[in-house]
Formats: sequence, C-alpha cells, structure tokens
Amino acid sequence: MTSVHEAAPSAPVPEHGPREPGHAQAEPRSWTMLSRALAVPLILALVCFLPAVIAAQPGSGVRDTAYWLQLVLTCYAGIRLATMILSTRRRLLQGVFWMFVYIAMGVAPFAQAVIGQTPTPVVGPRSDLVTAVALILVGCAAFDLGALLASRRPLRRRVAVRSGGRPAVAHRGRLGLLALLAFAASGYYVLKVGGPAVFFTSRQEISASVAGSGVGSDGSNVGSAFLKGFGTVPALLALLFFTRRLVTSRAARRSPSAVLIWVGLLVLNVIVNNPVSNARYWFLTVLVSLLFTAFPSSAAMYRSVLAMGVVGALVLFPYADRFRYDSAGYRPVDSSSVFEPLATKDYDQTVMFANTITWVDTRGHTYGRQLAGTALFFVPRSAWSGKPEDTGVRVGQWMGMNMTNLSSPLWTELWVDFGAPGMVGAFALIGYAAARTDRRYARAVSRDGPGPGSVLAVTAPLVAGYTFILLRGPLLQSAGKLAVAVLCLLLVTSFRRDVRRPR
Repeated sequence: MTSVHEAAPSAPVPEHGPREPGHAQAEPRSWTMLSRALAVPLILALVCFLPAVIAAQPGSGVRDTAYWLQLVLTCYAGIRLATMILSTRRRLLQGVFWMFVYIAMGVAPFAQAVIGQTPTPVVGPRSDLVTAVALILVGCAAFDLGALLASRRPLRRRVAVRSGGRPAVAHRGRLGLLALLAFAASGYYVLKVGGPAVFFTSRQEISASVAGSGVGSDGSNVGSAFLKGFGTVPALLALLFFTRRLVTSRAARRSPSAVLIWVGLLVLNVIVNNPVSNARYWFLTVLVSLLFTAFPSSAAMYRSVLAMGVVGALVLFPYADRFRYDSAGYRPVDSSSVFEPLATKDYDQTVMFANTITWVDTRGHTYGRQLAGTALFFVPRSAWSGKPEDTGVRVGQWMGMNMTNLSSPLWTELWVDFGAPGMVGAFALIGYAAARTDRRYARAVSRDGPGPGSVLAVTAPLVAGYTFILLRGPLLQSAGKLAVAVLCLLLVTSFRRDVRRPR
C-alpha cells in the first residue's frame, strides 16, 4: 500500500522539462525577444542607475562599513528582482519577496545612509547597524539557497490519505456559504462602525468607531482584531474565488447568479477594503491578490506588478497615508527630493532591526516567546497576563518613543527569538517553501490544473499580497487576518475533483 509520504506512480515533473508549467516554451516568441531586449536596461536601472542617483544626493551620511554593506544589499536585491521580472516562469512569492527587499531593505535604507536621516532614531552603536545590514544579507542568501534546493527537487504528485491524490478545490456549496459569511460579517462590521460613509473618511475615524463599538476591552485588541478580520477577509476571499470562476469558466460567466454574487462582492470590497479606511499594506494585499487571480496566466501582468510596484513604492507609497488621519491631523510631506521621503517616512525596517539588536544585547533572546504570543494571539490578556506585546511595540517602549507603531521585519522577529542560526535556518525554509509553492501554483493555473475551483490558484496570490505585511511585521499584528483567512479556506476546501473544466 502506498504511504502518505510516498510518491504516486506518475512520473516526476523535471525542473527544466518540456511540460513544466510556465516554461520558456509556453512564452510568446514576441515577449521572449522583448525580454531579452529589456534585460540589460532593466538590470542597469535597478542595479546601477538608481543606486548611483541615490549616492549622488546631497546629505550628511557617513560612508563607512554600513554604507557599503547597504549598497551591496541594494545591488544584490536589484539583481534578484530583475531576475524575477525577466524569468520565463511566474514566481509570485519569490517575486514579491525580492520586490519588498529591494525597496524596504535596499533602496530606502541606502537613501537614509546617504542623506543621513532615518524615520526612527538609531539608539545603539553604529556597529549594531552594521550587524543588522549584514544579517539581512545573510537572510537573503539563505532564502536563495532554500529556493535553489527546491528547484533541484522534482515535483511529484503525492498521495494523501483523505484526498486520494486529488488537488484541493473549492466546494461549490460551501463557497456559497463563504459568500453568505462575507455579506453577514462585513454587514455587521459596517453597522458597528456607523454605516458605509465612515469607510470613506479616514483610518483614524475607523479606529475610533471600532474602539467605541464595545467589541474590545481594556488592554486587549482581540475583539477589534476579530471584528476587522471577519469584516474584511471573507469578503476578499469570496471575491477572489468567484473571480477565479468567472475568469476560467465560460459556464460561470453565463450564470446570472454567479455574476450577481461577484458584483455584490465587488461592491462590498469597495466599502470595507478600500484604500481610504485600510492600511496601505492591506490594500496592497487586496490589489495584488486580485490582479494575480484575475490574470492567472498573464506573464505581462506578473511582470507589470513587480516593475510598477517598485515605481509606486518609491514615488507614491510615502504619500499614500493621506487618509490615515482626518484633515486636522494630516501633515503633508514637504521635501525637495523624491528620495527624502524614503529617508524620513515609513521605511524604518533596517534601523528598527539595529535597535532590536541593541535591545536584545541588554536582555537576551526570547527563545520562542514572541512567536508563541503570535500563535496564541486570540488569547485575551485578561486570561494571559504575561502575553507578549508586538516586538516593535516592546522595542519602541524601550527606546522611549511616544509612537510605538513601529515595524518589526521578519528578520527581527526571528533574531529576537532564535538568534542568527535560527534566522538563517528559517529563511532557508521560507525560500524552499516559496519556490515549491510557486511551481505548484504554475501547475494549478495551467491547462492541466484542477480547474476553476483550484484553492491554490487563489491562495498563492493572497499569500503573495500578504507577504508585504508578513515581511514588514510585527507578526502579532498580522496574525488575526491570517487566522481568519485560514478558517475561510478550511470552510471551502474539498478534495473532490472539479469536474467542470474551463471552457
């Protein structure tokens, strides 16, 4: 009898075999020629031109070891991002990872090193900043190593006891239940905060309405986290699943009920998941997951998201917090250079890593305690008096900051709990999992995939979008919506073959 971990009798899919989904043979010849023509200009722009322009900016930055390490990290991430953009395969998770690293851990900190300003002060010695940049480089190399190991291992169709070897698909009846849950939960959310109009005012107004709704308690954000999570996540997931069906199935497009449900879900998401009332990183999740779901086989859309994402992050993202506060609390950015907002706003990931290294030096590693607090986020503080706070909050309080809504990138979370060895091992596993998921996603959206109801064809774009939040941190803040998404996926997932193929 075949065991759970044994391979099915079907032959493995080789990494460079002719049937690999997304292989160069599936690329249009015109794009293959165009990508070759764009390869040199793109690499030069990301690796040479942009870093050179930043290095030429006036500033008081010191060109020491931290400066040169930051330049190396920027160029390394630029090369890897260019590789992702020009790849003959759509590598969603890896592409988003390198886009985040290039922007938030590369270009922005390099601009800070040149200009001599940071969004958050560095409270420790300069050597801690050097250590932080070096560890980020090591983490990126470990991610690459894990992805390389995954590419060397052929994909096999595993036999699962419960699934009988069949892929996970969305059960049609339970997908209807997810849509009902989305309308009910989002409707309750809208009523709790005072109606749809509040969602088009500011995030400050939304937070105040949630705080006054009575769903939370003193010292605990569990109630408000569940309200926001169930008010936004089921609506997004239901929209993604119905979008997947409409895009891949002609029969679904001819069904008035499916089209009407999709339109209703779209309107619902415009209300609860719009960029006015939500954090920028969550709206990026919504936008990226929807684009990748609506255009599952479009190499042009994949490359456009990565390429335009860099431009948007550098030019638009620092100004995209216009609706964080009301008109009285909004402070517009006043700068003479496009790079100055990168040095003074938002991108505090590297300096917060340096501050966390200083903090750990004063008290030691937590050996999994912070991660346990993330995994048990749903436990209220009234029941767990010693429940860990966000890592960014704890470090901010130690720094004496008035505003403690600070980032805690994944490198920081892993360093606090497990030190350098644990961080390197974790990033190798993450790179391995990301590469394997990307390859399985390519199979899921191919002609040989499980059809319109493929769960992976929706989950991979969602995780790709949510990667921004996971990498930026803190993990505790990201756990609520992630848990709601897992519950929704468990609700709709079935292992019965999706017999209706796209027509």
